[in-house]
Amino acid sequence: MPVIEHSIWINAPVEKVYAAAREVERFPEVMPDLESVKVLERSEDGSRTVTEWTGLVREFNNMRVKWTEEDLWDDAAHTCRFRLIKGDLQRMEGEWRFVEEEGGTRFHSRLEYEYNVPLLGSLVKNLIHKKLEENVQMVLQGIRARAEGT
Repeated sequence: MPVIEHSIWINAPVEKVYAAAREVERFPEVMPDLESVKVLERSEDGSRTVTEWTGLVREFNNMRVKWTEEDLWDDAAHTCRFRLIKGDLQRMEGEWRFVEEEGGTRFHSRLEYEYNVPLLGSLVKNLIHKKLEENVQMVLQGIRARAEGT
Protein backbone atom coordinates (compact mmCIF):
# COMPACT_ATOMS: atom_id res chain seq x y z
CA MET A 1 0.00 0.00 0.00
CA PRO A 2 1.46 3.41 -0.95
CA VAL A 3 2.59 5.71 1.85
CA ILE A 4 3.21 9.45 1.61
CA GLU A 5 5.21 11.10 4.38
CA HIS A 6 6.29 14.72 4.63
CA SER A 7 7.11 17.23 7.32
CA ILE A 8 7.58 20.96 7.52
CA TRP A 9 8.99 23.34 10.11
CA ILE A 10 6.62 26.16 11.06
CA ASN A 11 7.71 29.37 12.79
CA ALA A 12 4.91 29.35 15.38
CA PRO A 13 4.23 27.69 18.74
CA VAL A 14 2.81 24.16 18.65
CA GLU A 15 -0.51 25.29 20.17
CA LYS A 16 -1.04 27.84 17.39
CA VAL A 17 -0.15 25.36 14.63
CA TYR A 18 -2.38 22.67 16.14
CA ALA A 19 -5.26 25.17 16.42
CA ALA A 20 -4.82 26.15 12.75
CA ALA A 21 -4.88 22.47 11.75
CA ARG A 22 -8.13 21.91 13.64
CA GLU A 23 -9.90 24.57 11.54
CA VAL A 24 -10.23 22.21 8.56
CA GLU A 25 -13.28 24.03 7.21
CA ARG A 26 -10.95 26.98 6.45
CA PHE A 27 -8.47 24.92 4.39
CA PRO A 28 -10.00 26.00 1.02
CA GLU A 29 -8.79 29.55 1.82
CA VAL A 30 -5.18 28.41 1.42
CA MET A 31 -5.51 25.31 -0.78
CA PRO A 32 -6.43 26.13 -4.40
CA ASP A 33 -7.33 22.53 -5.35
CA LEU A 34 -9.76 22.20 -2.45
CA GLU A 35 -13.26 23.42 -3.18
CA SER A 36 -14.83 22.82 0.23
CA VAL A 37 -14.58 21.10 3.60
CA LYS A 38 -17.78 20.70 5.60
CA VAL A 39 -17.91 19.56 9.21
CA LEU A 40 -20.74 17.01 9.34
CA GLU A 41 -20.27 15.98 12.98
CA ARG A 42 -18.25 17.28 15.91
CA SER A 43 -18.19 15.67 19.35
CA GLU A 44 -18.98 17.88 22.34
CA ASP A 45 -15.34 17.95 23.43
CA GLY A 46 -14.12 18.42 19.83
CA SER A 47 -11.97 15.29 19.88
CA ARG A 48 -13.86 13.67 16.99
CA THR A 49 -15.01 15.23 13.74
CA VAL A 50 -16.50 13.85 10.57
CA THR A 51 -15.76 16.01 7.55
CA GLU A 52 -16.76 15.98 3.88
CA TRP A 53 -14.08 17.15 1.45
CA THR A 54 -14.47 18.22 -2.19
CA GLY A 55 -11.31 18.60 -4.24
CA LEU A 56 -10.65 19.50 -7.86
CA VAL A 57 -8.42 17.58 -10.26
CA ARG A 58 -7.49 20.26 -12.78
CA GLU A 59 -5.73 17.74 -15.04
CA PHE A 60 -9.13 16.09 -15.62
CA ASN A 61 -11.12 19.20 -16.55
CA ASN A 62 -11.68 20.23 -12.89
CA MET A 63 -13.20 16.86 -12.02
CA ARG A 64 -14.59 16.86 -8.48
CA VAL A 65 -13.30 14.26 -6.03
CA LYS A 66 -15.25 13.78 -2.80
CA TRP A 67 -14.55 11.90 0.38
CA THR A 68 -15.74 11.75 3.96
CA GLU A 69 -13.30 11.15 6.78
CA GLU A 70 -13.25 10.73 10.53
CA ASP A 71 -10.66 12.74 12.45
CA LEU A 72 -9.63 11.87 16.02
CA TRP A 73 -7.86 14.77 17.73
CA ASP A 74 -5.66 14.30 20.80
CA ASP A 75 -5.06 17.72 22.34
CA ALA A 76 -2.55 16.45 24.94
CA ALA A 77 -0.36 14.71 22.34
CA HIS A 78 -1.00 17.28 19.56
CA THR A 79 -1.96 14.58 17.06
CA CYS A 80 -4.78 13.83 14.66
CA ARG A 81 -5.49 10.34 13.36
CA PHE A 82 -7.79 10.21 10.34
CA ARG A 83 -9.44 7.54 8.25
CA LEU A 84 -11.66 7.36 5.21
CA ILE A 85 -15.34 6.64 5.81
CA LYS A 86 -16.38 6.82 2.16
CA GLY A 87 -15.02 8.17 -1.07
CA ASP A 88 -13.19 7.38 -4.28
CA LEU A 89 -10.28 5.58 -2.61
CA GLN A 90 -10.65 2.06 -1.23
CA ARG A 91 -8.70 3.00 1.87
CA MET A 92 -7.11 6.09 3.32
CA GLU A 93 -5.74 6.66 6.79
CA GLY A 94 -2.99 8.61 8.40
CA GLU A 95 -1.74 10.80 11.16
CA TRP A 96 -0.65 14.36 11.75
CA ARG A 97 1.84 15.04 14.55
CA PHE A 98 2.84 18.45 15.84
CA VAL A 99 6.09 18.59 17.84
CA GLU A 100 7.93 21.54 19.39
CA GLU A 101 11.25 22.05 17.60
CA GLU A 102 13.82 24.87 17.65
CA GLY A 103 11.43 27.60 18.78
CA GLY A 104 8.72 26.52 16.35
CA THR A 105 6.80 23.41 15.39
CA ARG A 106 7.59 20.38 13.25
CA PHE A 107 4.41 19.19 11.49
CA HIS A 108 4.68 15.55 10.39
CA SER A 109 2.09 14.09 8.01
CA ARG A 110 1.74 10.41 7.11
CA LEU A 111 -0.87 9.13 4.64
CA GLU A 112 -1.52 5.55 3.55
CA TYR A 113 -3.97 4.87 0.76
CA GLU A 114 -5.26 2.18 -1.53
CA TYR A 115 -6.74 2.79 -4.96
CA ASN A 116 -7.35 -0.32 -7.02
CA VAL A 117 -9.16 -0.09 -10.31
CA PRO A 118 -8.02 -3.03 -12.46
CA LEU A 119 -8.46 -1.24 -15.79
CA LEU A 120 -6.30 1.71 -14.79
CA GLY A 121 -2.76 1.60 -16.00
CA SER A 122 0.32 2.64 -14.11
CA LEU A 123 0.17 6.11 -15.70
CA VAL A 124 -3.17 6.88 -14.03
CA LYS A 125 -2.06 5.33 -10.73
CA ASN A 126 1.08 7.48 -10.86
CA LEU A 127 -1.06 10.57 -11.46
CA ILE A 128 -3.25 9.69 -8.47
CA HIS A 129 -0.14 9.29 -6.31
CA LYS A 130 1.19 12.64 -7.58
CA LYS A 131 -2.10 14.38 -6.77
CA LEU A 132 -2.16 12.90 -3.26
CA GLU A 133 1.47 14.02 -2.75
CA GLU A 134 0.50 17.52 -3.89
CA ASN A 135 -2.50 17.49 -1.54
CA VAL A 136 -0.31 16.56 1.44
CA GLN A 137 2.13 19.35 0.51
CA MET A 138 -0.75 21.84 0.18
CA VAL A 139 -2.02 20.88 3.64
CA LEU A 140 1.44 21.42 5.13
CA GLN A 141 1.91 24.76 3.35
CA GLY A 142 -1.65 25.86 4.12
CA ILE A 143 -1.37 25.18 7.83
CA ARG A 144 2.00 26.94 7.88
CA ALA A 145 0.49 30.00 6.15
CA ARG A 146 -2.40 30.12 8.63
CA ALA A 147 -0.22 29.59 11.71
CA GLU A 148 2.43 32.10 10.64
CA GLY A 149 -0.19 34.57 9.47
CA THR A 150 1.21 34.81 5.94
